[in-house]
Amino acid sequence: MSALLDVILPVFLVIGFGYAAVRAQLLAEPAVDGLMRFAQNFAVPCLLFRSIAHLDLSVAYDLGLMTSFYAGAFAGFFACFFGTMLIFRRPMPDAVAIGFAGLFSNSLLLGLAITERAYGAAALEGNYAIISLHAPMLYGFGIALMEWARSRGRGLSGPRLVRQIGRAILSQSLVIGILLGFAVNLAGNPLPGFFWSGVDMVARAAIPVALFGLGGVLVRYRIEGDIGPVLMVTAASLVLHPAITWVLGTRVFDLGTAALRSAVVTAAMAPGVNAYMFAHMYGVGKRVNASAVLVATALSILTTWGWLHLLP
Repeated sequence: MSALLDVILPVFLVIGFGYAAVRAQLLAEPAVDGLMRFAQNFAVPCLLFRSIAHLDLSVAYDLGLMTSFYAGAFAGFFACFFGTMLIFRRPMPDAVAIGFAGLFSNSLLLGLAITERAYGAAALEGNYAIISLHAPMLYGFGIALMEWARSRGRGLSGPRLVRQIGRAILSQSLVIGILLGFAVNLAGNPLPGFFWSGVDMVARAAIPVALFGLGGVLVRYRIEGDIGPVLMVTAASLVLHPAITWVLGTRVFDLGTAALRSAVVTAAMAPGVNAYMFAHMYGVGKRVNASAVLVATALSILTTWGWLHLLP
């Protein structure tokens, strides 16, 4: 019970504050958009930049950690992808968008916050290693598969597809923050102390502002129809992904305690708002992904509690 009260509920309480503020019209939706733009375009990239710049790359990038997490992520994608086509009889572009919701967990806003509250800031090394590959790799995979699904019979050339994927990935501020962090890290961190003091001030605002803004954004989502695909995505995100990660981390790779915690907690998170943004970008699967974000985020209060009890 202490894990629920001390670790999980404070995180979701901040989300609830944002939800209640917008629901009660104490904060206008344009103001929430401004908060999320600040968080996603400035504060969170600063947090990632600082963390990657100071990360011990030789220790953080453990093959077992990455394989355990991403094997579960792609299992979630293919379960939702084939389930959408074979069970719910929807076209391939819909299947890619809905599969993306089963692939893209909220590793940043929820994963970081809950891991830090449960195990302390020193336990986040594995989280940052996962996050550094998360958006670039998964967006690249999703965009490539969607463009292929939409271009079948239209002859979209390989170079054009590569350029489109590259532009989509490199235009994300989160990816820019990660790449700059790697550059500073590999250069031996030559930046002066006053610079890091400024970055720290912005980075400290990242998680609370983003969680509050996430609550405000969730007001716009409604649980509308398509309950089957929504439950499928929810099960893939909250059960299948962390279960595969836990089995691989404990039975195959024998991960250390810190790495196992980072991998499983991150895997156990609900789909991020990025799942809806991806569907919105292509105009397919929007209702399913929006509903799945809302349902899975609510249910993750209890499922995360269960996974925390299972971890050492």
